[in-house]
Amino acid sequence: MKAIAVVMGGYSAEKIISMKSGEVVMNFLDKSLYKPYAIVIDENEWKMVDGYTSYTLNRSDFSVDLNGQKIVFDGVFIAVHGAPGENGILQTYLDALNIPYTSSSAKASELSFDKGKCNDFLRNNDIPCAKSVILKKNDDIQKDFLINTLGLPCFVKPNSNGSSFGISKVSNVDELLPAIEKAFSHDDNVLVESFLSGTEVTCGVHNLNGVVQTLPITEIVSENDFFDFEAKYEGKSKEITPARISEDIARKVSERTIEIYKLLNLDGIARVDFIITNGEPFVIEAKDGKFKVGDVLTESYIKKIRFKNNREKAHQYNRRTSFKVLREDYVPSNDNK
Repeated sequence: MKAIAVVMGGYSAEKIISMKSGEVVMNFLDKSLYKPYAIVIDENEWKMVDGYTSYTLNRSDFSVDLNGQKIVFDGVFIAVHGAPGENGILQTYLDALNIPYTSSSAKASELSFDKGKCNDFLRNNDIPCAKSVILKKNDDIQKDFLINTLGLPCFVKPNSNGSSFGISKVSNVDELLPAIEKAFSHDDNVLVESFLSGTEVTCGVHNLNGVVQTLPITEIVSENDFFDFEAKYEGKSKEITPARISEDIARKVSERTIEIYKLLNLDGIARVDFIITNGEPFVIEAKDGKFKVGDVLTESYIKKIRFKNNREKAHQYNRRTSFKVLREDYVPSNDNK
């Protein structure tokens, strides 16, 4: 039986979501094939947790001394949301130790985690991408430039963060600077991007025995103004499968999903999110293996849209996993009682 480290926690505000994801993996991993161990990490400590007992993890070889028995792992299931599980850092560390892991490579993860860089990469490969502007801390914020370039409403979000932490929908000029300040509280770089109106769908994709295949397309219907934390994790949305779209649009979504999966060199299970506007699927986000990549709408693609008001709308925002918020009293258990 293979020993699998289910790594959860992390260094960002997404830790609470990661803990829930880890709990789900611990509960549903096939126990006839694998022995899962809960590994909880934060900026101060990496440890194996079994009920209310914890054991320090040896980072030199990613092992644990369990009452005199050295536990080494045959593989790692990365359930960390945000850093260091989605930005390539954990993958680089595991590569150095020759320990296999779920999700995409370190390079693909690093690219997918940086929304601005991912947008540029996809844009350079003629993938439709939302118009956006990257802001850095201490930049001189030019409100008029941002509004003239992106229009209103627009979205402001941390460049390297997920689960809708720090994201705001800006509908008027007075909301712009507070939204930017909020996003900077989560990241040193902020992405401001235009709004895209339409039907939101998500398409899963995976590589099975060398063949990249898509899964049934799901339509996302948020009860809130946009797909925020509450909609993602607290039941304020509906997920409709199959999506209520035409066969032609479904085909376009599937083809574009596979194209992005290959372009970004993703691996395992991934997901690409779209907004369908004017009969065309615009990518808003792709997430690699574990449960992240960029969001998108290119200049060349926007120019092909017939109506000016639709050309001026382009939006991408962070998505979610299917898991609800972790209950506050959850304690990982390696025997999953």
